[in-house]
Amino acid sequence: MSKTEILEELKKLGPAERLSVIELALQQLRGDLERAEPIREVEKRRLEQAAEALYDDYAADGELRAFSILDGQDFYAQG
Repeated sequence: MSKTEILEELKKLGPAERLSVIELALQQLRGDLERAEPIREVEKRRLEQAAEALYDDYAADGELRAFSILDGQDFYAQG
């Protein structure tokens, strides 16, 4: 069902019933977001651990940092 179809169906409900449906949908969405947050934290910790594991390699090997000299340059600048 498309968003448009859902909205059209909602219009068929009375205001109180429509509000009730919207409130239930928001509760479901909040629950989904709360469950998704720990997943983001786990992913963030994995990325931090990966960065820490590679730190010594980047600190000791200048070739791995060769392109960092370009950091901050605007590659899309016109001119």
